[in-house]
Amino acid sequence: MPRRFLKVLVCLVFTACAPRPEKPAVPAAAPAAATYVGRQTCAGCHAEEDRLWQGSHHDLAMQEATARTVLGSFDGRPLVHSGETLVPIRKGGSFAVRVQGGNGVQDLRVRYAFGIEPLQQYLVELPGGRLQALSWAWDSRPAERGGRRWFHLYPDEQVPPGDPLHWAGPNQRWNSMCAECHSTGLRKGYQAAEDRYETTWTEIDVSCEACHGPGSRHVSWARGGEKGAGEGLGLKVALKDAGRGTWIVDPQTGNGRRLVPRVETAEIDTCGRCHSRRSPIHEPAEPGRPLLDSHLPALLDEGLYHADGQIDAEVYEYGSFLQSRMHRQGVTCSDCHEPHSLSLRASGNALCGRCHSAARFDTPSHHRHSSGARGSACVDCHMPETIYMGVDGRRDHSLRVPRPDLSVKIGTPNACNGCHADRSARWAAATVARWFGEGRSKRPHYGEAIHAGRAGLPGAMEALAALAEDREEPAIVRATAVSLLRRYPGPGSLSVLERSLVDADPLVRLAATSAISAVDPAELPRLLASGLRDPIRAVRLEAARALAFVPVAGPELETALAEYRQAQEINADRPESRLNLGWLRAREGDLEGAAAHFAAALGLDPTFIPAYVNLADLDRLRGRDDEGERLLRRAASLAPGDARVRHALGLLLIRAGRLPEAVGELEKAVQLEPREPRYAYAYRLAVEPSSSERRP
Repeated sequence: MPRRFLKVLVCLVFTACAPRPEKPAVPAAAPAAATYVGRQTCAGCHAEEDRLWQGSHHDLAMQEATARTVLGSFDGRPLVHSGETLVPIRKGGSFAVRVQGGNGVQDLRVRYAFGIEPLQQYLVELPGGRLQALSWAWDSRPAERGGRRWFHLYPDEQVPPGDPLHWAGPNQRWNSMCAECHSTGLRKGYQAAEDRYETTWTEIDVSCEACHGPGSRHVSWARGGEKGAGEGLGLKVALKDAGRGTWIVDPQTGNGRRLVPRVETAEIDTCGRCHSRRSPIHEPAEPGRPLLDSHLPALLDEGLYHADGQIDAEVYEYGSFLQSRMHRQGVTCSDCHEPHSLSLRASGNALCGRCHSAARFDTPSHHRHSSGARGSACVDCHMPETIYMGVDGRRDHSLRVPRPDLSVKIGTPNACNGCHADRSARWAAATVARWFGEGRSKRPHYGEAIHAGRAGLPGAMEALAALAEDREEPAIVRATAVSLLRRYPGPGSLSVLERSLVDADPLVRLAATSAISAVDPAELPRLLASGLRDPIRAVRLEAARALAFVPVAGPELETALAEYRQAQEINADRPESRLNLGWLRAREGDLEGAAAHFAAALGLDPTFIPAYVNLADLDRLRGRDDEGERLLRRAASLAPGDARVRHALGLLLIRAGRLPEAVGELEKAVQLEPREPRYAYAYRLAVEPSSSERRP
């Protein structure tokens, strides 16, 4: 593979005809980096905003544990789950839990109250600067609504010590799982060499500068010291609607229309940093920059979202809202939510009535229910609620029209049967068709293509390809279709992926960069060259990952790989990042350093299956397949249904000359994951000799 060189543009500067300045120009000094000033400073000028914020969920996101802030009953009554007993107790003026289990008895001080309503969790401190969220939470709802009680967040699961979901495990660690979105100016401060945290923040809760960015330059402008601050007035994030768009209700349709189209994304990107299912890729997140410069948001992936995009797991609001017609029309978070108090702009159907004619929509002729009854509220049909964390109802923000016909076709839930659980989806579909005609059920929905892609149905590739290139569909939907095309290699999908690499939307480019990494490695340098130069960090990192082991070099790749390494280092307390850091070491020829990272991943989470698989593959490179087989057998005992383990074990057994055993393991991999072409290909090659012997 020839080495790629940067093209250098040489500019010839002619000075003979230009007057020579008497003194060299003095370059202007770069403005000092903005620093945090704290809420009290902001409140000096923004008293009303501060008043609204006080008592909000952002204000109460995290508080020191005191008699004023702790809502739970620490009365010594034991709480038992998974063979472990927690006893909430008072110790003088402080709060603690006495833990009784396999590790004996220990008393842990409750340092912080976490959240406020409808539940409150409690953080205890473990060695190494770790703050852990207890799995027992306090239901802070009124008693008449079932509240004022302790409850376990995983009541139907066994989560003993050592389980990743156990309160002392990595998935309940405040430093890495919660802190960024419950504090201001946070630096995680993980020290990988010592496996400890030195986490710091500027304010304990979600304060002004969590959304507006560090405020020192704005304060300087306000005091007359910041010149040329521009429209942002020295703020890192200008959240005011620069287009000053106003909404009017079209009398013909009854729907709202924005007079001036919205072009800014700063507000949604700012809210999305916390109100999304995502992982950080840069620290600190630079306020005002696109979300994909600091975080990697999830697509409509199986297990997180239903095929039609409705929420399934706890994914928050961002991914749902991007699917909505409201988002496409220019609606943003603060159109419905007052941004400082977080309260709704109006109550009940009056909120929707700000943009949708009540005379047309807030009537039984539209919602088909008695006014005031369940089913007559706009959110009942268009924002169905799902309960997470036992008591916390979250509304789907895709603001979709109910489609029980899709429930019949592809098994997705629908708002109608959410209330009428005793009736079938066919009944609901027939009722909707009787009310509104059959046009709705005949309208194609992207959920059908995504369902086909997930299930490997005939025609799935063609349906996904069409969806990926349909500019009328939301970008997150198109990106999801692109990501699924990875399962359908071939000229048709490749051409779509190539075009998606240069799509206008970064989510689509990111998905294409990830999906296309499965093609012939010899083609990757040509296909992903532009990705290394992409203006969005997430795309550059994915391009670097895909090209890391391709025989290509150049400063663009090395720069992007340096960014990729930094992204993994800020998440080095997660086993996934340790895995990636290990392969970067392997790329450099440091196999022992790679093995150390893989072992560290297992130290962080002994159940992390990819670390077993990759460490076994590293043992292959080091000529230690015996040790690799031990690792894979251990992984198979931990996760007998994991196809990756069976596939890797089958390949190892082929290398060992144990073909019958290998065929059995490769067959299991295909049975467990029939949609993965690599597994089917390896199995077919393994059985080919025996099948050829049977041919006449």
